[in-house]
Amino acid sequence: MIKYTWIIAALPFASTVLTLFFGKRTPGKGTVYGIAAIGAGLVMSLVVLWHFVQGGGPYESAVSWFQVGAFHLEIGQYVDGLTAVMLIVVTTVSLCVHVYSLGYMHGDSRYTWFYVVLSLFTGAMLNVVVANNLFQLLVGWEVMGVCSYLLIGHWWEEKTNSNAAIKAFLTTRTGDIPFLFGIFTLVFATGFTTSNIHQIGEMAAKGDISTVLLTGAALLLFGGTIGKSAQFPLHVWLPDAMAGPTPVSALIHAATMVAAGVYLVGRMFEVFVHANPFVLTFVGTIGGITMLIAALLAMIQDDIKRVLAYSTVSQLAYMVAGLSLGEAGYTAGLFHLFTHAFFKALLFLGAGSVIHSVHSNNMSDMGGLKKFMPATFWTFLIGSAALAGIPPLAGFWSKDEIITLAFKEGHYALWAVAMLTAILTAFYMMRAVLLTFFGEYRGHGDPHESPVTITGPLVVLATASVGVGFLGAPQLNAVFADWVHFGPVVHEPFSYGFAAVSIVGAALGLTGGYGLYNRWREREPLRALGPAYTLLENKYFLDDIYLKGIVRPIQYRLSAGANWFNQNVLDGVVHSFAWTAKALSKAVEVFDRRGIDGAVNGVAQTAGFVGGILRYVQSGNVQRYAAYLFAGVILLAIVFTRI
Repeated sequence: MIKYTWIIAALPFASTVLTLFFGKRTPGKGTVYGIAAIGAGLVMSLVVLWHFVQGGGPYESAVSWFQVGAFHLEIGQYVDGLTAVMLIVVTTVSLCVHVYSLGYMHGDSRYTWFYVVLSLFTGAMLNVVVANNLFQLLVGWEVMGVCSYLLIGHWWEEKTNSNAAIKAFLTTRTGDIPFLFGIFTLVFATGFTTSNIHQIGEMAAKGDISTVLLTGAALLLFGGTIGKSAQFPLHVWLPDAMAGPTPVSALIHAATMVAAGVYLVGRMFEVFVHANPFVLTFVGTIGGITMLIAALLAMIQDDIKRVLAYSTVSQLAYMVAGLSLGEAGYTAGLFHLFTHAFFKALLFLGAGSVIHSVHSNNMSDMGGLKKFMPATFWTFLIGSAALAGIPPLAGFWSKDEIITLAFKEGHYALWAVAMLTAILTAFYMMRAVLLTFFGEYRGHGDPHESPVTITGPLVVLATASVGVGFLGAPQLNAVFADWVHFGPVVHEPFSYGFAAVSIVGAALGLTGGYGLYNRWREREPLRALGPAYTLLENKYFLDDIYLKGIVRPIQYRLSAGANWFNQNVLDGVVHSFAWTAKALSKAVEVFDRRGIDGAVNGVAQTAGFVGGILRYVQSGNVQRYAAYLFAGVILLAIVFTRI
């Protein structure tokens, strides 16, 4: 079965084509194609994972389709434990999103088109997961970028949505520029012989690639991660991406777009770990900065989806920070990627259920929804507790492992930041739960529970959020490490002391959140922070800096340069053609008037003159003819007489 793993990635592309051409003529407007394809992919993914559960090894196959000298491009697959785990994540979350969208997007004017792009989005991520070479991975990477643009801007009639789509597209493309050069650097480092990921990793491990090139390539590749996984300073696009439909938000935040950046570091880990140690230090620094600033921003948001968006940025930074710990943190970082996918998809879809009911994103328009929406409440509560790190839910096991390793490996600054972020995470999730589900209802209309097409996926994801964490629990032999590992598998014993510290941190955050938000206040309590709140409210002024310091100057300079080029170059060329044409027309006019017209007129005048003479001679007067004849005879007589 493992040799046919590529079919899992091919199925969504097939459903994309079928939905595009036959969707509107199919019952359900084509939704059946995407759901069937992803469902079949999930079943196949479970079979692939079972191969590694039984202790099976990796598998690779490829077909070469273009070759220049020793270098050839391939279409292939590389299937190992990391691939198998990510296939489960992508297909599970995507299937839940496809089913959820049946209720959430019902009646949308572009319902079928939404499912077309949703399937393509999933297929692109699956291609990234199974790709055995960097150029095939790049294709899936860029297709995801286009799909995110289309999905975020799905309701493009509103300028806010179209602006968010453009911002996401351009910001992630900014990160893709160094990523592309990183690929070129690695191909160059191999002597232009291969772009195969596994072969590049083996060369890096053996020392066949210089440390300088590895360091440069690793930093450039991480540029792609900064863009795609929304790390500082390119994190600004992800909160604005909430303008898209909520199912899209869940898919982007849990299993596709942002997960791809972290997956890239994991897949290319040989390059990162064998480069100069500065690389992993830099990666950890970016992760530490991002997790803290994003958590602080999540504390003050009124839009429930923006709370979760900044939370995603912060949790992605946890994963990046875990990977920065080297071989010891490889499994921990990827395990958090795995667990986070389920509870973050749950939270976004839960938020969407609330929005679908009350027709507002703002928590100030919610409150008291616990009694109206019990299924949504309990599943959202499970997701919140998992994110806050409450045992024995999934987030506790994965987040605690990263925090513990940071301390054990001597990264004390990173440990302190991670602990503070964990406290803030518990704080803002307590705030979100209280403002949304407790107190009195502050909105308009009659809130109600969502249909089963929405609540069903919530129950599935809530169940996963409870159970998947045990796959990494030391008490159960941490089987996740057997599937996804770098180097020899090491099962660390469970540290109750560090776990207690993490639990105390979460408890502090929950207590602080409850103390401030256990009852509704018209004025936001955190406004008492004064200038600090203003700084957070303006998102550290980063958007203003980018807009006024980079975008507008470039935009205005480009427009001014384009205007000068138009006025002085293009217009000059056009004017020179006009002047030349005008000069030629004048020359032609002179030549026509004085030359051709003069010659014609001269001929006419000569003909007129001759005609006048002939007209006079050939008058038809007999007497005149007789006189001419008599004069001619006399003239001839004189002439001949002289002769």
